[in-house]
Parts: sequence; C-alpha cells; structure tokens
Amino acid sequence: MNIFVLNSGRCGSLSFIRACAHISNYSAGHESRIALLGEARLAWPPRHIEADNRLSWLLGRLDETWGDRARYVHLTREADAVIASFARRADFGIMRAYREGILLQAEAQADAADIARDYLATVEANIRHFLRDKSQVMPFRLEHAKADFAHFWDWIGAEGSLPHALQEWDTHHNASAAP
Repeated sequence: MNIFVLNSGRCGSLSFIRACAHISNYSAGHESRIALLGEARLAWPPRHIEADNRLSWLLGRLDETWGDRARYVHLTREADAVIASFARRADFGIMRAYREGILLQAEAQADAADIARDYLATVEANIRHFLRDKSQVMPFRLEHAKADFAHFWDWIGAEGSLPHALQEWDTHHNASAAP
C-alpha cells in the first residue's frame, strides 16, 4: 500500500517525511520524483510514503495511476500561517509559478498575501475534490502533529521507532524566515 501526503506546501510536509524516516517497513520521500515526466513521475515503489505539494496539480493522473489503491493523508495547517509563509516566498518556487504562469496578470491587482490566499484556496479545493470518493483518507493537522502522527503510525501499521519519529516534530524543517 502506498501513501500520498497531499498538501498545499508550507504546512509541514518535510517534517512529515523526516518523521517517516523512522518507519522501517515503508520507504519515504519528499518531492522525490519532481523532475520526472510521464509515467515515471508517478511510479513510486510499493510501500512508499510520498509528500509533494505539486501532486495537487497532478490529481487526475494520480487518480488514474493509484486511484483507491492507495491511502491519502490530507496535511493542513492554519490558513493564515500558510498564507504568510507563502507571501514571504512570493518571488520564487510555486508562488512565482502560480502568479506568473497561472494567474498571469495578478501582479497588477494583488499583493503577495492575496495571491497566496488564492493559491491556497485553489489547491485545497483540488485536494478536497480528489479525496471525495477515496475510501482511505486521513486528515492531519500540523497543529496536532504528534497526536495525528501517532494515529497515522497505527493507521498504516508502521514499524520502527515511534518515539524518534515524534521527536522530528520538535524541529521546524524548511521553515520560512519571519518577516
């Protein structure tokens, strides 16, 4: 069984995978196939946990490839914190791609927080729509990471070191600098 951690980004996905590194009966990766095209992009090995916010733009293909044969975690964080974090990263990565490639003319009428808010609303709607007919879905809130991760551990039948996995949540991986 493969597990996909669907998320907007800026919500703890790297921390999630760092915690998964303490699971011995699954492999885990963070954005591990982002440079690949075609079938290779979605060809993870069996018993793999993948967190990649770009999957929110590949959900049709993810459904065709994995459908209801996988489990899905919907990783979220308090919206204002996600928006603030993305606004601080407005000039690179997914925010730049969204502003310049998807919205095209948004720069003239919106500030970074408005664009981040629009991005978050779009991605979250895409994920909710995708998950609506999936039978194996687990919500996961960054604000409850340790409790939710312990539930996740049991949900997938993880083996390894849960105490070490939970310690990963004490470190802020890939945190944005405060303004």
